[in-house]
Amino acid sequence: MKKLITHRLFWPVAALLALIVVNTIARPQFISVTVRDGQLYGALIDILRNSAPLMLVALGMTIVIATRGIDLSVGAIMAVSGAVALTIIDTSGDPGSGATVAVALLIGILVALVLGVWNGFLIAVLGIQPIIATLVLMLAGRGVALLITDGFITTVTSAPYKFIATGYVIGLPFALFISIAAIAVIALLERRTALGVLTESVGINPEASRLAGVRARGIVFGAYAASGVLAGMAGVLYSSNIMAADANAAGLYIELYAILAVVLGGTSLMGGKFTIAGTVVGVLTIQTLESTILFLGVPSAQAPVFFAAVVVVVVLVQSPRLHRFARGLIASRRSGGGGRSGGGGPSTSAPTPSTTTEPTKAEAVR
Repeated sequence: MKKLITHRLFWPVAALLALIVVNTIARPQFISVTVRDGQLYGALIDILRNSAPLMLVALGMTIVIATRGIDLSVGAIMAVSGAVALTIIDTSGDPGSGATVAVALLIGILVALVLGVWNGFLIAVLGIQPIIATLVLMLAGRGVALLITDGFITTVTSAPYKFIATGYVIGLPFALFISIAAIAVIALLERRTALGVLTESVGINPEASRLAGVRARGIVFGAYAASGVLAGMAGVLYSSNIMAADANAAGLYIELYAILAVVLGGTSLMGGKFTIAGTVVGVLTIQTLESTILFLGVPSAQAPVFFAAVVVVVVLVQSPRLHRFARGLIASRRSGGGGRSGGGGPSTSAPTPSTTTEPTKAEAVR
């Protein structure tokens, strides 16, 4: 039991299960799943489907944070990739063509890759601080998206493109399979190869890892490139869900939610050790919390306050220092209760008289 409690995933999973239990008590239909026309529907299915964009962004953010970095531009990259994809579909002669949609997806994700490579170049090659380098793209990226869409919200009607976010495969949302594929690829690369160890070594001590022969610049460069690709895929999912390219709303504040998901999952912002499974749990926790806010009918103006309050509670529950304080408090109470003798009264034995001795030579000198 002690080994289970001290596991890094215990408290994140406990927080997620607690949210599910609270929602189930408040509305028993929360855990019910219905089948209509061979497709699964329900609150839990909606959470899995709606969490796909945040899952992709958070996976990339996990790798970046593991290198002791940060990526504030993921929301802007989402806006750019969605704008590029929808503009290509809108200007094509046949928006319902699968080939047109495939080309739009490819170009949109390639543009996101270029933006991620740009971040990696500024940080790994030029040595600019990650928060500054990505902040530049965070501010400029939405302007680029507005230029692509001419300042308007581009809307299209394309069944193949809409299928990406709302379609079903073997009874489950297609977006869920995209998330699972991304999780599997990242976990395979980071946990089944030496890449994960190298990433952690760069995050723990970049200079020491460089002296040990690790190509730290290449690791950092690749982390931001991967973050850009995953953010581009998230932008495609977001635009596919609403069938519109909204440069101002696409990916708004998603970088903050991604960082929060990574931290809730147990990855430290100081870099080094990271956990992919913890990030997955953190994303599901945030999405479940958003579903809870919608169910409770919290006004939009008060929703951020409610969300922040619950997140603070979740973070406190996972705090290692709070765990140590609680264990110390329990141990002190146990030791205080067991320190008395079985008779219950104070000892009545007389103290032994001390014997006087002649002072030593050293004492006499003092």
